[in-house]
Amino acid sequence: MAKGFIEPIEKPRRFYKAVEVVPEDGGFAVRLDGRGVRTPKGGRLTLPTRALADMVAEEWAAQGETLEIAGMHATRLANTAIESIPPARAETADAVASYAASDLICYFAEEPVALVERQQAHWEPVLTRIEEEAKVSFVRAAGIVHQAQPEETLAEVRAIALAEGDFGLAGLAFGAALFGSAILAIGLRRGWLTGVQAFELSQLDEIWQAEKWGVDEEAAERAERLKVEALMLERWFRALPD
Repeated sequence: MAKGFIEPIEKPRRFYKAVEVVPEDGGFAVRLDGRGVRTPKGGRLTLPTRALADMVAEEWAAQGETLEIAGMHATRLANTAIESIPPARAETADAVASYAASDLICYFAEEPVALVERQQAHWEPVLTRIEEEAKVSFVRAAGIVHQAQPEETLAEVRAIALAEGDFGLAGLAFGAALFGSAILAIGLRRGWLTGVQAFELSQLDEIWQAEKWGVDEEAAERAERLKVEALMLERWFRALPD
């Protein structure tokens, strides 16, 4: 092998034909040729609702000759909810609150005026709604200099996260990281934002720049990948237990 050459990682080959969802242990399991799917640590991949199990099953059924693990977003999120969240619920809620501490939609541009006006028109209603529903207050900032948020606000965001079950908490943490905003993740969870709306609100600056200066192909491809994840997360939240 030539020095400096990195051999490409071979993707795992599809090893099954049939995919089905069956009731199991009070939930629903995905089976491949009759065998249950395992999490990375060897646990059973059992989902609390049929709708969640269907999401995972669809990903496995959609695979071709090789497995595109990176694109199996619901499966990876389910693994997180089952294996990573239970022993780290407090830490995960802290992570959600940390996004609220420097939430994307609290940082308005200083200029140009057209961008500032667009941010105010689209972000302010979301901020107002979370403040009214959660009885909290978010400090708006101009520019990129960090602005501390009230401790009571961050404590309430943490409480909102901890009130979720493992699958809901996994979704909130995923959404906060995806959008750079705990507020947008909570809005999507509560159903007053769609996945597309939450994504576009998180990309408002990038959308404005593309309108003004043109579309960068690499940035556009990345945005499309993120949008797919936002759409998955909307469906994920809708599939959670009542």
